[in-house]
Amino acid sequence: MAGNHPLAAILQKRRDQIQSQWVEQLATAPSSRSGRLAHEELRRQAGEFLRAFNEAIQRGRADAIDGPEWSEVRALLDELSHQRVLAGFASDETATFIFSLKRPLFEALKQESVSDPQPFADNLWAVNVLLDQLGLHTVKAFQRTREEVINRQQEELLELSTPVVKLWDGILALPMIGTLDSARTQIVMESLLQKIVDTESQIAILDITGVPTVDTLVAQHLLKTVTALRLMGAECIISGIRPQIAQTIVHLGVDLQDVTTKANLADALALALKRIGATVSRH
Repeated sequence: MAGNHPLAAILQKRRDQIQSQWVEQLATAPSSRSGRLAHEELRRQAGEFLRAFNEAIQRGRADAIDGPEWSEVRALLDELSHQRVLAGFASDETATFIFSLKRPLFEALKQESVSDPQPFADNLWAVNVLLDQLGLHTVKAFQRTREEVINRQQEELLELSTPVVKLWDGILALPMIGTLDSARTQIVMESLLQKIVDTESQIAILDITGVPTVDTLVAQHLLKTVTALRLMGAECIISGIRPQIAQTIVHLGVDLQDVTTKANLADALALALKRIGATVSRH
């Protein structure tokens, strides 16, 4: 169905009525009653959507929203979903923006088709299909944005959980706490290598006292980090090798013979100071 669809004329004629009833319904939704959305903001969003919605129907298909004529409508819903994710809305609250438009549109169609039920049935089906597709698009956009936010928060938490500390001129330490997986290892390497460059440090201490278990994968991650540091011209010392972890590494057959290890951070720091020729004396 392309061109001047009968829906377009009805939407244009009764736009003010539809918008007023729609905003009234939106204003009674829990998200609006909680004060997270102002009445004027709802009216603005509804007005922009109805304008783009009507223009899309006039320009193209009224049975599918995947065409270029619906790009502005999709963009509006993407932006609305993005804003509502950041504002703490749930997916059903966001989808309500579209689905609450059904009743005002149905009422407008009924008033325009009192003498002929067939156009009413045809237009009603077209509106129902369109709004269902738009509602589904809104939910998908909401989920996509929420996943992006969650991923970004996870990356930020990983960065916060892997702080690089300058212990001495030329000596850095990175105390690791929790499980060491591939994603975290990548952030560890990037943070540590960048800090090596920034501070021109010669030695980095990886302290794994807070790592609960060491398996083959964790050991491989540690070796990758050691190798990357060596390529940058820095020496790496692993501290926090507790007896049970040492036994585990032996049982796993992981070769750490070329890696300097110490039982605790203090011993690792003492060795690092010795390597750079620094001395610490007690008074």
